[in-house]
Amino acid sequence: MSRKKIIALVVVVLFLWGIFALGGYLWKNNGDKIETLLTVIALIKSQYYQPVSTEKLMNGAIKGMVEGLDDPYSVYLDPEQFKHLNEQITGAFGGVGLIVTMEEKHIVVVKPIPNTPAAKAGIKAGDIIVKVAGRDTKGMDLDTAVSLMRGPVGTKVSVGILRPGEKETREFTLVRETITIPTVESKMLDDKIGYLALSQFTENSPEAVRKALGDLKRKGMKGLIFDLRDNPGGELTAAVEIADLFIPKGKTIVYVDYRNQPDEEEKANLPALGLPMVVLVNGGSASASEIVAGALKDWQVAVLVGEKTFGKGVVQSIFKLPGNAGLKLTVARYLTPKKHDINKKGIEPDIVVKQPAGSKEDLQLLKAKEILAKKVK
Repeated sequence: MSRKKIIALVVVVLFLWGIFALGGYLWKNNGDKIETLLTVIALIKSQYYQPVSTEKLMNGAIKGMVEGLDDPYSVYLDPEQFKHLNEQITGAFGGVGLIVTMEEKHIVVVKPIPNTPAAKAGIKAGDIIVKVAGRDTKGMDLDTAVSLMRGPVGTKVSVGILRPGEKETREFTLVRETITIPTVESKMLDDKIGYLALSQFTENSPEAVRKALGDLKRKGMKGLIFDLRDNPGGELTAAVEIADLFIPKGKTIVYVDYRNQPDEEEKANLPALGLPMVVLVNGGSASASEIVAGALKDWQVAVLVGEKTFGKGVVQSIFKLPGNAGLKLTVARYLTPKKHDINKKGIEPDIVVKQPAGSKEDLQLLKAKEILAKKVK
């Protein structure tokens, strides 16, 4: 037998031994629970008044196991949901154009993407999604709601909205379109101050931010307003790459604190932008947004203006499961460069500026311009 075949055989034997060992451990310590699970499956298969596939029962059991963690960010994804999640990470999908988040067990619109079916229909930031495709969203996880809103281009989906201050649900029937998330918006506010807004951290975001910064510098930018308001986060890698554009070389960007493996320390490797900066944040700035904002605040690279951030200081990894399903599992927490744990706490801005609902003026942006105007003279 060749050496490669021997190594492959050893790997298989070790894998099977691991599975049997785990099974033996689980049975020894939880035999009654495993027996109960198998009994329930058998009873449903034989006694339930309608036929139920074994696949559906197993999916339900797996989903329940993950929900038992009582962690809103850990989710079992069936093949369709896993497909949609991968589409979201790459930044293009078929849907209605809503960026949503979970607030107090409600699915809330962060903002509609401009020129998409949702925006054209009049759905607004702050609207609560109470129904999707005829299903009540009470108790529904975020990924399920998102997957229901997505589907083949040209098909219809109904969305029920409860607007704050109203008692009646508004019903919208939206036709799905190909949605490309425009993660970056940039412009010069005057001849010295540049403005860059990032709506989400996707695979394409670092390159888009680099390009936008290059364009702004060519136009004479002497100071930058970086808008992370209502940015729900995204990829950790994208956050690190974008922070690297602003943090001095060699400085820590973030610590990733694992339970059963060595912590990771991500450091800046590139020359920093080196211009005065103001970062805009609010309660919708979460996860990857807080990694970037926390690093910029800790190293005093930028002044944070706005309202306290959301407070999502945990990191999820995506695992592909057999049958094209997936598991999004919280695997670590992250700490800012000064070792601040902001999970469920958020980041306090250096200068607090409330933005009144319905105000025609962007008070936070006006404050940022005022601060930068003094720095770039």
